[in-house]
Amino acid sequence: MDPERAHHLAFGAIRATARVPGVRDAVAGVLARREPSLRTRVLGIDLSGPFVLAAGFDKNAEGIDGLAMLGFDAVEIGTVTGEPQPGNPGPRLFRLPQDRALVNRMGFNNDGSAAVAARLSARRPVLRVPVGVNIGKTKVVPEEEAVADYVLCAGRLAPHADYLVVNVSSPNTPGLRDLQSVERLRPLLTAVREAADRATASTGRRVPLLVKIAPDLSDEDIDAVADLAVELGLDGIIATNTTIGRRGLRTDPATVEEMGAGGLSGAPLRERSLAVLRRLHRRVGDRTVLVSAGGVETAEDVWERILAGASLVQGYSAFVYRGPAWPRGIHRGLARLLAASPHQSLADAVGAEHRKVDTP
Repeated sequence: MDPERAHHLAFGAIRATARVPGVRDAVAGVLARREPSLRTRVLGIDLSGPFVLAAGFDKNAEGIDGLAMLGFDAVEIGTVTGEPQPGNPGPRLFRLPQDRALVNRMGFNNDGSAAVAARLSARRPVLRVPVGVNIGKTKVVPEEEAVADYVLCAGRLAPHADYLVVNVSSPNTPGLRDLQSVERLRPLLTAVREAADRATASTGRRVPLLVKIAPDLSDEDIDAVADLAVELGLDGIIATNTTIGRRGLRTDPATVEEMGAGGLSGAPLRERSLAVLRRLHRRVGDRTVLVSAGGVETAEDVWERILAGASLVQGYSAFVYRGPAWPRGIHRGLARLLAASPHQSLADAVGAEHRKVDTP
């Protein structure tokens, strides 16, 4: 089956299940069972655990209750753009089962910020879970008007977000990754911060703001983004988005080439994503929250990211291969790993590998 069609069918089944109270409660009772030891507070938000569904699965805030029913500790929706857009022509999503990976060139297909804001405003949560909102640039908007496009998005969506993410790292919108340069990123993040503050001024609530970066940045550029985050008082960095690289794949090269351009996600991204996280933590320490994404499959992967400096860990691609019980397996394994460790809490474990001191 075409992977995009399979996604829509599976997501439709999740949403349908969540609309039936008895069935929803039964599923949540099994899959969303909480491990008290995993409770944590990050970005000023109380979470039942550190495992978050990354942006891309629920682009339009249509199935938050259903995803909470499966046990994710938070759901990041989007990417949402200022104006609605259909995304790139299909086929635009591909599976690489041998590599437990995906290639996508979706192109930010979504209903637009006005429609998503209205949907979030009208939402009456059945299963409460923190909701992050990931925003990006509308494809037809010229690069010189990108800041205004992000500001439009932030103004509409910040009042409905538990945290807001500026996505400048998807490889599927022309020119988007150019916004990761510090010279262009500084005014963009400053303008989005101001827009979010204006939009929430009447509530007195400050929405945490994060930026999502690509794994393909050079080490020098990673350091520059880290320094900028500290300089601006940014609340966090999400590392990383998908990669344009194709090295080390087991899938037949001809098959990969036939898939064409797009971002690669899943297991092949694991080592680079972890390396970026470690570099960021060495640069910012505990001055900025770090969220790790890319190649996360198991509880051991999540635990490794926490020890390397991540306060939250996001996953998506492995959901395709491991199915709806995936979050529950992560939670059970993570609770065991924490219990077997010398750490009293997840917060205590964050960045622990960097605090090790070799003794003679």
